Amino acid sequence: MGRGRQTEDCRSRHCPYLDTINRSVLDFDFEKLCSVSLSHINVYACLICGKYFQGRGLKSHAYTHSVQFAHHVFLNLHTLKFYCLPTTTRSSTLPGGHHSEYVLKPTFTKPHISGLDKQGKLYRAYDGTTYLPGIVGLNNIKANDYANVVLQAFSNVPPLRNYFLEEENYRDIRRPPGDIMFLLVQRFGELMRKLWNPRNFKAHVSPHEMLQAVVLCSKKNFQITKQGDAVDFMTWFLNALHGALGGTKKKTTIISKAFQGSMRIFSKKLPHPDLTPEEKEALLHTEEYQEQMSESSFLFLTLDLPTAPLYKDEKEQLIIPQVPLFNILGKFNGNTEKEYKTYKENFLKRFQLMKLPPYLIFCIKDLPRTTSLNVDLREYLTEEAQVTEKNTTYDLVANVVHDGKPTEGSYRIHVLHHGTGKWYEMQDLQVIDILPQMITLSEAYIQVTGKRP
Repeated sequence: MGRGRQTEDCRSRHCPYLDTINRSVLDFDFEKLCSVSLSHINVYACLICGKYFQGRGLKSHAYTHSVQFAHHVFLNLHTLKFYCLPTTTRSSTLPGGHHSEYVLKPTFTKPHISGLDKQGKLYRAYDGTTYLPGIVGLNNIKANDYANVVLQAFSNVPPLRNYFLEEENYRDIRRPPGDIMFLLVQRFGELMRKLWNPRNFKAHVSPHEMLQAVVLCSKKNFQITKQGDAVDFMTWFLNALHGALGGTKKKTTIISKAFQGSMRIFSKKLPHPDLTPEEKEALLHTEEYQEQMSESSFLFLTLDLPTAPLYKDEKEQLIIPQVPLFNILGKFNGNTEKEYKTYKENFLKRFQLMKLPPYLIFCIKDLPRTTSLNVDLREYLTEEAQVTEKNTTYDLVANVVHDGKPTEGSYRIHVLHHGTGKWYEMQDLQVIDILPQMITLSEAYIQVTGKRP
């Protein structure tokens, strides 16, 4: 090493300004752009006030800020290198305990990842609060709780979490020029690593950058400032991630490996209701109106509504009783038929499961329904699948609850922490532990379940 380099490193390690770093104002969750020029290029974070500035040359915004406010320590948000301005001296390391570069970009080793579900150690954030990595609140910027609960649910699905904690798994995936969808993959990976970071400055995370990518990639179909539907968002998000990772109907990704199952669909076209009985009878004997069988894959199962009730309560509102999950699963037993209407034609359909995924998602919309902590799906499988599937019992991993009107209201989620075996309820920044018995009394909207080993 040259003498000049030794002198620079020596000076940087004894820099008198390192003690001015203020971790309490640092927040790396927001978009990395200069607070003056709004540029994303060559951005530095001032570690004294937390603001972002571009460049470090003599006429740069970071240099001007350093001279004007006597703030001297800056972190390059891309290279993770530290600099003392206005001298432009580079500091190769910070004093122990600062962890600024790790908070900005947490990294995980394979041994660390493999042990995440085996321990329940509490960690203390810089602000003094304790937290469990993975059980971390998300900011509700205005009306993004519908997306928060989906992101929190997926962050606690082990194979999905483990894949995104290691950036090497997807960093080199080639995408067509101008394809913005891969931004969704990058931002989800960053969010996942922050949620599981054991060295956070605070016990919550802002999904700001993740949600900006959602707004951009969904062409503003999902917003931060307008309440959305968690099921609609989850549907788009799963398919968008699968496509951005290079997945197709034939090419698998971590999304399809974790959630994709298959089913048989038996469909029979129905004659038009205005036809006479004789005309209907004649059509039913033609080939067009015979039952057809097809096979289809799925990433989640949508459970249909029961028959509308006949009676009303004292407020003249329909009485909709709570429905056990087991009752509405009958849709997939291969025998239950239901009429489905399209724009021009009506069909009678029945469904039967063929292959069960490692993690099975249920979507139950528009009715009160009780939550089940486990469910056995053997009776809903084809005879062949009943032989090949060794285990058909699923245990609840995450439970999304919606309170209020369908287009309004608020969302919260129950999550199982595998290391401690305890359940937690998260609603935006609020995180509390909850008894399993209380979860079974809640009305499920989305359930993520995992197959028993």
